[in-house]
Amino acid sequence: MENLLHFYVTRLGISLEEAKRQTVKFEKIEIPKKTIILNSGETENYLYFIVEGIVRFFMHKTHPTEPPKEITFSFIAKNMFYSAYDSFITRNPCEYNVQALQDTTVYRIHYLDVHDLYENTKVGNYIGRISAEQLYLKKAQREISLVSHNAEERYLNLLKSYPEYILQIPLKYIASYLGITPQALSRIRRHIS
Repeated sequence: MENLLHFYVTRLGISLEEAKRQTVKFEKIEIPKKTIILNSGETENYLYFIVEGIVRFFMHKTHPTEPPKEITFSFIAKNMFYSAYDSFITRNPCEYNVQALQDTTVYRIHYLDVHDLYENTKVGNYIGRISAEQLYLKKAQREISLVSHNAEERYLNLLKSYPEYILQIPLKYIASYLGITPQALSRIRRHIS
């Protein structure tokens, strides 16, 4: 709980005692490597804070003339909030999957408890805003990167964002995230090393 409490104290500027009161509804979960945390078609019921590990967001792409493939569109790592946020806020089934890429430790809080915090505490509202802002910024940065950077620049940006994890993410997921083939990614990695 230290990571989550540290986030509350340093990011929100509240006392440790108040942080403990705000985080009492979070539960610690250990998620084994390769576990699907949320399947497409399920509704997201939790907001998560990652203590250790990394998760990926992906969807299955099908086309009548091509074999099905997975498209990775986001990675979230240590000391960040995450959720299938569109499903979380709309209460509609999710259209993608969320998977732990490593053994991952998270603190999670249920949708109903989040709304209780929103309604009854100023800090709860602030956490909701920070979570939404983090998720929005990641999405916006990804979209801008896809239209304004080439594959090598996108890889370097990913390397900057996840330096301690980049070598632990399978090459095929990174290539999918960048919108290139694993072979093209291998060429980029050789070129920059």
